[in-house]
Parts: sequence; structure tokens; C-alpha cells
Amino acid sequence: MAQIHIMVSRHSAFYSPLIAAISGGFLREQGLEPTYSIMTPDKSVADALADGSVHVGQSSVAASWGPMEKGEANTVMHFAQINERDGFFIAGRKRDPDFTWAKLRGREVLVDHFGQPLAMFKYAAHKMDLDYDEINAVDAGDVHEIERAFHDGRGDYVHLQGPAPQQMERDGVGYVVAAVGEAIGPVAFSSLVATGEWLQTDMALAFVAAYRKARDYVIHAPSMEIAESEGEFFPGIDREALASAIDFYQHLGCWGADIHITRQHYDVALDVFLHSGTVSKRHGYDEVVVPPPDER
Repeated sequence: MAQIHIMVSRHSAFYSPLIAAISGGFLREQGLEPTYSIMTPDKSVADALADGSVHVGQSSVAASWGPMEKGEANTVMHFAQINERDGFFIAGRKRDPDFTWAKLRGREVLVDHFGQPLAMFKYAAHKMDLDYDEINAVDAGDVHEIERAFHDGRGDYVHLQGPAPQQMERDGVGYVVAAVGEAIGPVAFSSLVATGEWLQTDMALAFVAAYRKARDYVIHAPSMEIAESEGEFFPGIDREALASAIDFYQHLGCWGADIHITRQHYDVALDVFLHSGTVSKRHGYDEVVVPPPDER
């Protein structure tokens, strides 16, 4: 089998279409033996694609806008969506079926300050008629430090991807009260990315064939079945917590049948980043997005 190296910028049940391509054996069915790694502060997905150590990455269209803002050419192409919703939850210290975003006003919220999660959180607050400056938003560090801080008693609310907040519910530490994806709606959140050269290869065709099957699987299979398949990727997470996160993402509509990154969803992502002041202009869709390799 040919080895295919995959790197993700984040690890979460939110990226189940990609994880399932590995855990469900779909890549092996196409003759590809996958490796899976998470980017580090010293090596980003774009870096790994550029030096050839990785074939496919999990990223976001917004990741290409940073270099473009500096006048640099976009060197990687986004060829399929992974999620067309934001996948972050807000969890509080107690159950609150009557939660509204207004309840965050004046409260300490451990907000993920990484570029896209923060921009999306600010936009969601805006859509919910809440001024972000009215929140006591705390930067507690990376995702692991955020989780640890909330476990240690810091913050009234916390902003995390699944299955972390679902595991907090199992542990009696926190309870999901809202989902950012419900506030924003459809958006180009995360995508599959590769170099233009690799997208011309037979490996790219085999990868997309496997990805299409994996995506169909995570849309339609029972959430517990998917959780059992992906369990080794989430050590320390109860299967029920993992299944709960997957079930929510299924019903939220994160994983549609169409793998294209649509111009409409791309434009919403631009709206999000323009609102946060992270980008200064509307970067061209065709400079960032290409069709899946099996349609080129």
C-alpha cells in the first residue's frame, strides 16, 4: 500500500468525516495506508504541505487569507469541505435549558483565542445581539489549557469543540448550554487542503473516493457506531460522550452530502472575518478554492 500522510490543525469529533476515512478503513480500501498527525507551533499544515512531508491537511479557507493579507501568493488549495457549521459549544457550570447569549454579559468566559474560533465566537455574539466587549473573555491558552482551567474552577462558561464539553457533562464539571454553529448557520468552517501538484495525482483521486464514502458513513451511521470506530483516536473520552458530540454534529448539519466548498459559504466566512477585523478585504474565491480532484 502507498502511505498517505495526513495532518490536522485541530483534533476533535468535529472532524469525523476525515477521522472515519482512517478508522473506518475507507482509505485502505483504496490502497492507501494513512498516518495522522496534529500540527505543532513549530510546523503548521501549510509548512508540512510545502515541504512534502504531508499530502493532505485539515485547515480552513481563512488560513489562506493570512498570507494573502501580506501580499503573498496562496500556495495551497482547499478542495473539499469537512464542516459547514462552526463546531464549538458553550458550556456552563450548571444545566440551563433557558440559556440565552445575553447571560454571558459580564461573565467570565474562557474563549478559545485561536484565529478562527475567536472570529466565529465574536460573530455569533454579534448575531445574538451581544457586544463581545460586554463579556469578560479570558485567554486561558491552548485547548488543553482551557479545559484544565475550567476543570480547576476558572470561568463561568467555556468555549470548546466536542467531545470535550460532552465529557465535562459526564464528569459533572460543565454542561452544554449553546452551540456557536446554531447562532451563525452555514459557513465554510474547515476544509481539506493540498498542493495543486498533488491534486493532479492518482493518490488524490483515491483519497477523494475514500473521503466521499467516509462522509456518507458519518452522515448516516448511528452515532455510537461511529464513536466505537473512532474510539482509539479519543483516549480518555467515554464512548457515550463521543457519541453525544457526533450525534449533535449530525443533527446540526455540519456534514452535508455535498463536499464542495460553496461560494455562498465562503462569503459567509469572509463576513465573519471582516467583522472581527482579521481581514481587510474580500479575497477571491477562485484564489483559494478548487473543485475536488475527481471533478477537475
